Amino acid sequence: MRARGARIAAYAVLAVLGGAVAVAGALVQAGWFPLGVLLALGGSVALFHGGARLTGTRVGAAAPAAGWMLVVLLLTTSRPEGDFVFGAGGGTYFFLLGGMLAAVICATVAPSGHVPPAGTTGPADLVKGR
Repeated sequence: MRARGARIAAYAVLAVLGGAVAVAGALVQAGWFPLGVLLALGGSVALFHGGARLTGTRVGAAAPAAGWMLVVLLLTTSRPEGDFVFGAGGGTYFFLLGGMLAAVICATVAPSGHVPPAGTTGPADLVKGR
């Protein structure tokens, strides 16, 4: 039970870090175009992949991705005064779509947490029944 609570706390911390990376990426991607977009996406990918490697599960990549996505969606809305964080430019769309694609890729290729049976060396052995 203690390990489960620690894992849930790790997911919560990763979600908060995802939100922080989203805010930093939103500010950097427009400020230092075109290298800012690459820096923002690199930070996002590093967090998504690092969360998966840290926890050893796909949820480890999905938790920071969910925090990133929530904050990015909140930042895309404009206020009644007309203020907004994201402008309508190619770099902005590249950051938004690239971050979403990176989140999906990192959650897909992350380890699933399943351990193969003893005596097998890989997926091919599982298919052949060894």
